[in-house]
Amino acid sequence: MKIGIVEDEEALREHLAGGLRTAGYSVEMAGDGEEGLYLVKEFGLDLVVIDLGLPKMSGLELIKTIRESKNAVPILVLTARGNWQDKVEALEIGADDYVVKPFQLEEIIARINALLRRSVGLASPKIERGPIVMDTVSQQVTVEGAAIELTSYEYKILEYLMMHPQEVISKTKLTDHIYEQDFERDSNVIEVFIGRLRKKIDPNGSYKPIETLRGRGYRFSIQAASE
Repeated sequence: MKIGIVEDEEALREHLAGGLRTAGYSVEMAGDGEEGLYLVKEFGLDLVVIDLGLPKMSGLELIKTIRESKNAVPILVLTARGNWQDKVEALEIGADDYVVKPFQLEEIIARINALLRRSVGLASPKIERGPIVMDTVSQQVTVEGAAIELTSYEYKILEYLMMHPQEVISKTKLTDHIYEQDFERDSNVIEVFIGRLRKKIDPNGSYKPIETLRGRGYRFSIQAASE
């Protein structure tokens, strides 16, 4: 999953990014509101963290612009202690939650996890699709109760597909979600990861959970075993 951080304080921005990467997220960063708007438009974020006190375009302006463009990306606001008016206004114009500075990384990660689960209709940290169960907290995957060992990239791809069942997900979108902004991207590597995932989670071809749509991408859909 890819998280955007729009924060003008570099030290805080890097601290938060480091914590999110350790938690298994990919991170894109911006230092002002205009850069933040670009991130939201171009990088297919799953959630964006926005500080209200941004230069060039304030956090409130950024939130309003995002929502006016009909973008429903979950928004978590960072705000200074005591600015209750800003909290209320941010929530009224479309923010989903807020965290007061100074904050603990554990708190903000917990809130991000909750918002992401809510955004895809998940009431618990477990995603269950047929015989495949993913625990997004422990990052463990089981198939028919048996644990499956996945690499970090394999897990990120499977998580994204399972959180968007029946949707056609392009190779480019998957690439954007697993690689960092400054990483040399190669969308052909996605094919390798998909091949490995199929062998690990469906070695006998019983469920065919990841469908290839030639020229379009992939779709997660549990199918019945062939007669």
